Amino acid sequence: MRITFFFRQTSPVYHSIEKLFQTIISNISDFETISQFSTHPSKGFINRIKIGIEARNRQSAINHITGDIHFISLFLKKSHTILTIHDVGILNEGNFLKRFIIKKFWFDWPIRRVTYLTVISEFTRRELMRACKIPPEKIFVINNCIAENYQYFPKEIITETPAILHIGTKSNKNLTRLINAIENINCKLLIVGKLNTEQLSLLENKNIVYENYVNLSQPELLALYVKSDILAYVSTYEGFGMPVVEANAVGRPVLSSNIEPIKSVASDAALLVDPFNENEIREGIKRIITDNVLRNQLIKNGLENAKKYRAKKVANQYMEVYKLLLNKKNEKNPHLY
Repeated sequence: MRITFFFRQTSPVYHSIEKLFQTIISNISDFETISQFSTHPSKGFINRIKIGIEARNRQSAINHITGDIHFISLFLKKSHTILTIHDVGILNEGNFLKRFIIKKFWFDWPIRRVTYLTVISEFTRRELMRACKIPPEKIFVINNCIAENYQYFPKEIITETPAILHIGTKSNKNLTRLINAIENINCKLLIVGKLNTEQLSLLENKNIVYENYVNLSQPELLALYVKSDILAYVSTYEGFGMPVVEANAVGRPVLSSNIEPIKSVASDAALLVDPFNENEIREGIKRIITDNVLRNQLIKNGLENAKKYRAKKVANQYMEVYKLLLNKKNEKNPHLY
């Protein structure tokens, strides 16, 4: 039985969904899999119609929309289709008209046109259920998984100038507060993501030693985790928080936000702080740098926490949903297969 995984157009900037599902696909058995990448950017009405028509012409016995281009479900057979929604943060952006259009074309209508939904955290499930009318039996929580090359790389002695890894430069990634928090702390900030003018100016004004990385491959990103001493992931909003688990798997202590879903994802494998409180962020970083007992406990807890997010386990959960979809199709038409 064939599954077609539908992806947005490839981009050097946005590739977290692709990275996630390629890892999952590599661990799927009992099904033939095809990855279908859109040949058009998801911008403008005409391009999105083209994306939908392209998807309609390439659908299979099972269609899995991996995220972002939710609207293509309007072009696919409902009984064959599963949609993964990563977060609902976009529903809070822009003016009323933009939010209305997004809700209809990316959430309400696409959700009606699929048999099952998967979401990446219990937090996203609750947020989605509040925003849209969805039968509870239609939605499954399946967490994200770690790429298989994320293994333990010991680094027992923290450097005199610890390298603090920060991933993402959008507003929710909270880089501005982190920069303010580490002022006068002897450290180097490793920033993944394109910096804007305001962020560059703040780094200069605060005399922050930093390195900036963009368009990293998965091996290059892993190398940064290995290079780092601490992950600072103090986001103000996330659908999941994969960097927390990736740092756990590599064996790096984590400072992160005391908000959901990060609290649940991290469990006891991160030092949690209020992401809106620069003083808490500062004191948390100082504790991890100076407290050997705390740091070693976070590393130990992180290695244990990462086991819950291994790819084979997550792939098996997706395969159960695919089998449910096939069973449901067979119930409606027992002579079809």
